[in-house]
Amino acid sequence: MKKLLTTIVMTLAFGIWTSSIYAQTRIALISQINGVSYASDLAIQKHLQSKGYQVELFDQSVSPNSLKNTELVIISSTVASKNLQSGWRQLPIPLMTWENDYLDDLAMTGKRIDTDFGEVEKERYLWLVNAPHPLSAHLSAGTQNVYKAQAPMSWGKPGLGATTIATIYGQPEKVAIWGYEKGATMDYESLAPAKRLMFFLNNETFTNLSEGGLKLFDAAIQWSLNQ
Repeated sequence: MKKLLTTIVMTLAFGIWTSSIYAQTRIALISQINGVSYASDLAIQKHLQSKGYQVELFDQSVSPNSLKNTELVIISSTVASKNLQSGWRQLPIPLMTWENDYLDDLAMTGKRIDTDFGEVEKERYLWLVNAPHPLSAHLSAGTQNVYKAQAPMSWGKPGLGATTIATIYGQPEKVAIWGYEKGATMDYESLAPAKRLMFFLNNETFTNLSEGGLKLFDAAIQWSLNQ
């Protein structure tokens, strides 16, 4: 009985400690506030808050240099990339995005539309190629159903320094999830100033994620934050 009580107390203490760490973790979500797809970013904020993270929404006009005490920046595809201020590429903070039209500006891919980056209009499946990696969320290698229904997916063709996790099903040249470790060589011989991660979402597809897709999303957040 004493051993059982000790185990329960330790488990509760660990849970409180973990929640405390997440509560101190600040995430900046860059959105087009009041845009047509803003509700999708609100859903992402709510999901991350349910995990214990502090998440603040910023409009696309925000200066990257104004973000203080932030552990992770997420640039949603709801932004108009031409309206983003300069400085995101050099930001020494982990950055995650699914805005494929901004990947070249971040030096995460080359500049050719539909060759180095783009989107597919309708898809549900990814091909998981790096299952042992933490970004794979402990899912099995091979085909993974990541959407509840067919929907657009963003993709890119990363540089040689990237860790590739998944590609669009049947189109191995179109990478759906990849990451750069800090210091890794991206495109244009640029070195990643901090972790960089590309995820396959589109403007309004977060709420369409399947159970497996949501696990991959959560794993992407945790990897970016070194958790």
